[in-house]
Amino acid sequence: MTNSPDPGMVGPDSVTWQLHADPAMWLAGISSLYLQALHPLAVAGVVQNSNFQDDPFGRLVRTANFVGLSTYGPRPDVSDAAAGVRRIHRTLRGTDPRTGARFRIDEPELLRWVHCAETWSFLTVLRRAGFPLTDAQADRYLDEQRQTATLVGLRADEVPGSRAAMTRYFADIRPELARTDESDIIYRFLHRPPVPVALLPGRPAYTTLIGHLAYSVLPGWAQRLHGRAGYPDPVATLMLRTFRRAALGVPTRLRWGKPEPYALDAIERLGRSATPSVRRLPAC
Repeated sequence: MTNSPDPGMVGPDSVTWQLHADPAMWLAGISSLYLQALHPLAVAGVVQNSNFQDDPFGRLVRTANFVGLSTYGPRPDVSDAAAGVRRIHRTLRGTDPRTGARFRIDEPELLRWVHCAETWSFLTVLRRAGFPLTDAQADRYLDEQRQTATLVGLRADEVPGSRAAMTRYFADIRPELARTDESDIIYRFLHRPPVPVALLPGRPAYTTLIGHLAYSVLPGWAQRLHGRAGYPDPVATLMLRTFRRAALGVPTRLRWGKPEPYALDAIERLGRSATPSVRRLPAC
């Protein structure tokens, strides 16, 4: 008896499967880093434990790889990678710049913050870029992403699973967020982000533009906390949609083959019917 191909954690009939293949995910990923930087402990942990300034493309690629693997990879590979991430996080400590207190990088509240900042950015930026999701599909996406939270050591019920729950989460945590010296480091660094050459020819001429665009699609309250203005909302939306249309013109084999071909591997494993597409979005 032949075993059926492994569909991965969420499978090709999920919202996640279609959304995470969209090229606007790159901008959403950069935007999420600006948002993550507003949590004083989370950003201190990054600055104190990361060589992101010496290896600028590395952190974004590692994050993109983990998102790609957890979406499209076979479940044993996902489990192995997640165990490695948890193992590394268990060894890392940070120092609170305000109090000098030591803290664990894998504290549940910090893991929850990173998860929410990432998934909310992925969802809201892609919808703003023109990815067609109904509100019900958006809620389903956040519910699906609860499985991702378990990979880093959280329980599924510890993270918001709907737009309403996510909005409440950000409202509750906002008093803890602030601009800090470390968030300023991230802000300056991300204004020269590592943009994939395959998506934007002539990368050096675009990096600051893309960095500020990714900043400009943050929620208004996040921009106010950072203390810097983005592009006006109508301008940012137009630029974001122009970026997405241009990137959609790049052949999918080039787009999905960088940085790692997880979507292509999934199509080969499951068949062409598993190709990510807005046409495959589940009815909700």
